[in-house]
Amino acid sequence: MNIQEIVAILVNSGIHPNEARIEVKMMIEHYCNYTALDVIRGVPLDYEKLKLVKEKAQLRARTKLPIQYIIGNAYFMGSKYIVNEAVLIPRGETEQLVMRVLDAIRSHNYKTVLDIGTGTGCISCAIAQNADVDITAVDISEKAINIAKENAKCLDVAKKINFVESDLFSSLNNRKFDVIVSNPPYIPKDTEVQKEVTFEPASALFTIDDKGLEFYEKIIPESLNYINDNGFLAFEIGFNQGQDVYNLMEKSEYKNIMIEKDMMGLDRIVYGIK
Repeated sequence: MNIQEIVAILVNSGIHPNEARIEVKMMIEHYCNYTALDVIRGVPLDYEKLKLVKEKAQLRARTKLPIQYIIGNAYFMGSKYIVNEAVLIPRGETEQLVMRVLDAIRSHNYKTVLDIGTGTGCISCAIAQNADVDITAVDISEKAINIAKENAKCLDVAKKINFVESDLFSSLNNRKFDVIVSNPPYIPKDTEVQKEVTFEPASALFTIDDKGLEFYEKIIPESLNYINDNGFLAFEIGFNQGQDVYNLMEKSEYKNIMIEKDMMGLDRIVYGIK
C-alpha cells in the first residue's frame, strides 16, 4: 500500500486528482503527524497509520463526507479551527470579508464589532487576531456557540470575544456597535447542491425564499437600531445577490455602498456606511 493507491481511491470516486492529492496530504498530516520536513528527511510512514488513512479515504469516497469533518478541523486565514457537522466549514471566500472589515477597523479606528451567525467563530477569531477590538459573536445554535468558544480558546482570543446564543439581534439588549458583519445563509430553498454540502447544517446554508435574501431583508433594516452613526455594515453574499443587497442597504439609507467581486469575478461581499 502506498500514497498513490490512497489517492486513487478518491479519484475513482469522482474527486478531482488535484483535490484528491490535497485531501490525502491533509489526512497524512493529521493521522500520521507527518510533515513536509519528514518528506525531505526521508522519514518512513508508519504502516498502521497509513492503513488508517486508507480507511478514512474509503469513508470519504463511499459517503462523500467532507474531509474537514473526517479529520475534525479546517483552516481559515492560516489558523486551524475545530469543525463538526454542527457548523459550516470555513471557506476561503469568507477571508475576503474579514480583510475588508479589518481595513475598515484600521481606517476608521472602530472599537466594537458584532458578528451575526458566527458558526465556528472564524470571522470573530480572525478579527480578534488582527485588531484591538471588542467583539460580540452571536448564533442561534447552542452547539455552534460551544464550538466557537473552543476555537477562540485554542487561538488565545477568548478574552476579546463575547459569544451569545441569539436569534440575530434578539439577545443584544439594544447595544450598539461600530461594525456589524455577517456571512448569513444565502442559498435559496430547493437549490441542488453537491453531496458534500448536504452534510453541513441546513440552517447555516439555506433560506426560506426563492432568492436567498431572507436574512439580508431581516438584518439590514434592523441593523439601524444596533449600529453607531458612521458604522460599517458588511456581508458575504451569493454570486447573483449583489445588486439586491445593495438595494436593501440603500433603502435603509446606508451610503458609500460597494459590491466587491472575488477572484473568480463573482459578486462576493457588499458593505456600506450608516
